[in-house]
Amino acid sequence: MTPVTVITGGAGGMGTATAAVVGREHSVVLVDVRAERLDSAAAALKDGGVSVTAVHADVTDPDAVSAVFDTASGLGELVSVIHTAGVSPSMGDAEYVMRTNALGTATVGERFHACAPQGAALVNVASMAAYLLPAEMIPAQYFPLALSDPAAFLEKMRPAWESLPEEFRSGVAYGVSKSFVRWYSSAQAERFTAKGLRVVSISPGSTDTEMGRLEEQAGAGAMVADAAVPRWGTAQEMADLLAF
Repeated sequence: MTPVTVITGGAGGMGTATAAVVGREHSVVLVDVRAERLDSAAAALKDGGVSVTAVHADVTDPDAVSAVFDTASGLGELVSVIHTAGVSPSMGDAEYVMRTNALGTATVGERFHACAPQGAALVNVASMAAYLLPAEMIPAQYFPLALSDPAAFLEKMRPAWESLPEEFRSGVAYGVSKSFVRWYSSAQAERFTAKGLRVVSISPGSTDTEMGRLEEQAGAGAMVADAAVPRWGTAQEMADLLAF
């Protein structure tokens, strides 16, 4: 049976680069909320010899995510989901960042847990930003609500940024949302393992993609300059890691 990998955020630099690597051996279901960019990425991958099925979907929409998994199961055996979909602080307000990054991860992860066959793997993309906020600013005790009551989860997250000046809110929400991705990938690991599934996360630093460069003047560039290896990471490096 044909092995199938789902890649969310597939029209982004990291997602498309990963599809090119994984697509050497797997059929790829490429998922993104941006329809035109998705079609363009899928066309480029097909030109490179990758078997691609493009699905326009919002990862925070449970019905849309279910349809993605239905598409994948119709193409062969689902072997992995690489969840790169996410937004950076410059792309929206704090609640949008939290909803996309945290609830999107929970929506994809829970559907994967419900239907993936034994042996499949879920790889989530967190961020080094998950390590930068003081623990006192991260309402981790309320993270489990994302799995049962998304509205209550968002309500409990808002105090993390509501009292801050407007210019800091999305950045703090980003750090909290990526802390959620780390938490989900570790806290749910035992539950996934009981079904023969794997779930892991990676935490990239400043990466030379369109989204990464949006944050160049908001701290990402300074972190590169002060890093032990003072250069931007590349989409290809992240793709090779995600594929592994």
